[in-house]
Amino acid sequence: MSTLSELLAEHTQLAGDVVEHLQRVVAEWQLLADMSFADFLLWVPLESDFLCVAQARPTTAPTAHGEDMVARRVPVAENPQLRRAVVEGRICRDEDPRWHLEVPVRTETIPVRHGGAVVAVLSRDTNLAMPRVPSPLEIAYLGSASDLCQMVADGTFPPKATVAGADTSPRAGDGLVRLDAHGLVAYASPNALSAYHRMGHASDLVGLPLDRATRALVLDPFDAAEVAGRIESALAGRHSLRMEIRARGAVMLLRALPLRPRGDAAGALVLVRDITDLRRRDMALLSKDATIREIHHRVKNNLQTVAALLRLQARRTAIPEARRALAESVRRVDSIALVHETLSASVAERVDLDELVDKVLPAIGDGATAESRAKVRRDGSFGELSAELATPLVLVLTELVHNALAHAFEPGRAGEVVVTARRTASTLDVGVLDDGVGLPPGFDVETADGLGLQIVRTLLDSELDSALQVRARAGGGTEALIRLSLRGR
Repeated sequence: MSTLSELLAEHTQLAGDVVEHLQRVVAEWQLLADMSFADFLLWVPLESDFLCVAQARPTTAPTAHGEDMVARRVPVAENPQLRRAVVEGRICRDEDPRWHLEVPVRTETIPVRHGGAVVAVLSRDTNLAMPRVPSPLEIAYLGSASDLCQMVADGTFPPKATVAGADTSPRAGDGLVRLDAHGLVAYASPNALSAYHRMGHASDLVGLPLDRATRALVLDPFDAAEVAGRIESALAGRHSLRMEIRARGAVMLLRALPLRPRGDAAGALVLVRDITDLRRRDMALLSKDATIREIHHRVKNNLQTVAALLRLQARRTAIPEARRALAESVRRVDSIALVHETLSASVAERVDLDELVDKVLPAIGDGATAESRAKVRRDGSFGELSAELATPLVLVLTELVHNALAHAFEPGRAGEVVVTARRTASTLDVGVLDDGVGLPPGFDVETADGLGLQIVRTLLDSELDSALQVRARAGGGTEALIRLSLRGR
């Protein structure tokens, strides 16, 4: 299904600022849907019909549209109320419900105004199949939703300021407080009252000035002044973003919205969400992440110690073959240590393999300069991989590149070894290509008894669930190819 931006780009010539305003409407409209107990559809006018470019369903009531309405086109003759909202520039309400797929639906159309012009229409469709008994909560919800919808028609909501964190802002069901024009609490939902009780407020909120009541609860004096200022700003008609406050061990997200339908001061809407348990889990995860990073750091240090001991042993060994074997072991240990060094600095258990490979390849090339003058480079991007894939893959690349440098070029001959990476959503194709002398006659990768290739085959089979393909390269040289599946990794 096409996104809002794609549908607008394909079917309209709307200016960039208009598109941004419609995106802000969609970012905020879940609050409208929940408080209205209704579905919201966003329609843009075309030459002879209207196109639905976005849809929101309420979490507080049954939906009026069980099917997906996005990309649906409606001729003006079938829904003249959409055209009325554009022409008259006001909220239009159906007197009688209409039947939609055997569901009685009452529709209101709300013009979306931007820059003084109506650029789109919101339809508020309420499912009337399940009658609702009016309650103080419903009355507060519907009254607040009507004020915000009128502000959409006025062009004053959502505000032009960026809607930062709209997806994590408090919702109506988390806790809602309605303030009158004087800043006194006219209604507090049960969840909002519970949140304030958790912060230390012992009595009811109705009739109290919320800015003072909240300020008295917040421990940090700067946060206390900030949250009180935001509530006062909302009463004065200014918008603000969500804010996190702490009081007596409780952590709350709070957001204050001005209510100014037709420019008249009607109070403010304060949304509050209790995130105390969420922040405790976050702290536990941060502690766990720090422990894991410390483990990676210590493993890296231990591996470097092992590598240093191997180098010391190599220097004290007079047998050339033994020195080469120890040098190859040092190279392998260093490659694993680099992975753990990267993980020790990573918040997630993922590795930027491009950065890691760019560190490993020069070290392999420097260690092979006595055998050839070939250069090593990377072509393409590996992207980020999980630690369980990164460690064996780096070892595999180390062995393959070292083999190419050691066997593909005659002593002193210049050449090039290229490590290629081609990534899709589900696979990663890796190649080690050289322009050297090519494969020896009768070479079979499955029966080759070199230690490096044995390590590669073992890692590919047991850790990476893949296989190695080695073949002659078009134009001369050799290519070693691997395909890794990224599904579920």
